[in-house]
Amino acid sequence: MKPTPPRPGANGNGANGAGGPAKAAEAAKEGGISALGWVDERAGASPMLRAFLYRKTPKGLNWFYTLGSATMFAFVSQAVTGVFLAMYYNPSPTRAYESARYITNEVFLGELVRGMHRWGATVMVLLIFLHMGRTFFFGAYKYPRELNWIIGVIMLVLTLAMSFTGYLLPFDQRSFWATVVGVNINASGPLVGPYLADFLRGGAEFGATTLSRFYAIHMLLIPGLLAALMGIHLYLVARLGIAAPPWIKAEKARELSKEPI
Repeated sequence: MKPTPPRPGANGNGANGAGGPAKAAEAAKEGGISALGWVDERAGASPMLRAFLYRKTPKGLNWFYTLGSATMFAFVSQAVTGVFLAMYYNPSPTRAYESARYITNEVFLGELVRGMHRWGATVMVLLIFLHMGRTFFFGAYKYPRELNWIIGVIMLVLTLAMSFTGYLLPFDQRSFWATVVGVNINASGPLVGPYLADFLRGGAEFGATTLSRFYAIHMLLIPGLLAALMGIHLYLVARLGIAAPPWIKAEKARELSKEPI
């Protein structure tokens, strides 16, 4: 017997053409899967992603354990909004204030993005302090996670430094004199204090190079260090696992519990 002929449009060539969009969507889906398979075959990323996403977690996890991810999201938000602001900002002593005013008043959504960047810095500092406090009080800094704790402390210092260097960039009276006070406080530190102050100022006094130096540190140096340390931090979290809350006791294995003591 001859097979039943297909309905018109079922194969995408009929009069109705109903199968055309469905076939195109299926072909696009298969093309995307093939492209991902091609990349994965050469990069070998699937085992790493599988190990990172499908790892075991201890019992008793709560919302306090999301503070690290929230801090990382705040950093990504700061990076995205910072790139947008850098497109219009001019790190010149004669043009910095005017460019900041232009972003706020003239650029489309400039006031929103600048507000997100400004308040996002406060949110990031608050979140990283909460995350460090949770790690300390939950005892997650102990063996074998001491290195991850040290990296976290370094990232905390870098976050504070990023906030400090960004405060000068609007270059109004408040930001200028607040930065002068902050750098003078650094200069009073022992041993490296005066050298650190000269490095930040770009000399013995505040000058034209101070703003560009703060901008380079804020825009390039510290975010790059934070991104690198964040990658190492996430690798160690996946490698060592998440520490259980202190009120969760380790359960004895069934084989051991059956043995007489």
